[in-house]
Amino acid sequence: MNLDYIVREPENITPDTSILFMLHGYGSNEQDLFSFRESLPEDWIIVSFRAPKTTQFEGYSWYDIDFNNPEKFIDIDQAKESLAAVTENIMKIVNNYGLTTGKTHLCGFSQGGILCYALSLQYPDLFSKVACLSCYPEEKLLTDIVKDKKKLQNLRFFVSHGTDDAIIPLEWGRKAADMLYDLSAYFTFREYMSGHGVNQKNYIDLMEFFSK
Repeated sequence: MNLDYIVREPENITPDTSILFMLHGYGSNEQDLFSFRESLPEDWIIVSFRAPKTTQFEGYSWYDIDFNNPEKFIDIDQAKESLAAVTENIMKIVNNYGLTTGKTHLCGFSQGGILCYALSLQYPDLFSKVACLSCYPEEKLLTDIVKDKKKLQNLRFFVSHGTDDAIIPLEWGRKAADMLYDLSAYFTFREYMSGHGVNQKNYIDLMEFFSK
């Protein structure tokens, strides 16, 4: 499955160029996180994917959500299809640019962040910095993750959550800190006085994470 995406390319691209892939949340689109590009390193390639499913109103999603049924809150089969599509598209784009030694980063919000946990922990050798915003680690998507500490040592996670998030409860987001701690992964977990979104302080801290 080929995913639609938008891209910002630096003036010069070499095998050592870094690339950041962005995965938006439910009901949004590829323009959402792409607005961060002005504050991200100028020498990076920035790729923002559009999720494959259309939602009931406007925008797109990586999988259907049933808010009325906590047991089936997410459509696991659709989520796994999206995971496979994102992985395939990432590999294809990295190869097309000839990025043999550059680092590959991830940034996901809400649904997109949930996929970022699964992607990075399933294929830790592919990624470097991973930002998971206003989301949580979905256990049903983490059945095949790598637990070898040495294989996870190159990953760096930035995890953020709003204290007043009415969509994904803060308690769910906090599960990430427990999980990443148990895996001995490097991570920063931060809570912000905000709802289901990224406030200014969160944004500044996120950009600092990617600039280091």
